[in-house]
Amino acid sequence: MMGRVRSKDTSPEMRVRKAAHGLGLRFRLHDRRLPGRPDLVLKKWKTVIFVNGCFWHRHEGCKRTTVPKSNSAFWERKFRANQQRDAESYARLKAMGWRVLVIWECETRTIIQAARMLEAEFPRKTGWVCER
Repeated sequence: MMGRVRSKDTSPEMRVRKAAHGLGLRFRLHDRRLPGRPDLVLKKWKTVIFVNGCFWHRHEGCKRTTVPKSNSAFWERKFRANQQRDAESYARLKAMGWRVLVIWECETRTIIQAARMLEAEFPRKTGWVCER
């Protein structure tokens, strides 16, 4: 079952990518040279974007942040390690001068929601043109 869990090109990530492109933002994907291998790298804005799954990265207060009932000790360790690795990556990126944005899976149910989040961070003169 775990083999089917993807780390790249997930649905939330694809929605954020489409929204960013629709807003005229240009980016690189999964730059291995940067800590944590951010999902989107906007070099012009010196900004990296992580599109995190609520379950795996433990979005606080989200209904998707559950713990499986079987083997719960394993899952607690796994989730703690994920959160610690995320915090270390974010700190290293900030020390390198990058601005770090985290967009959660539940915040990107549609491309329009993703676009609104990005518009708040990257204001521009014209609005979002896609009505999907």
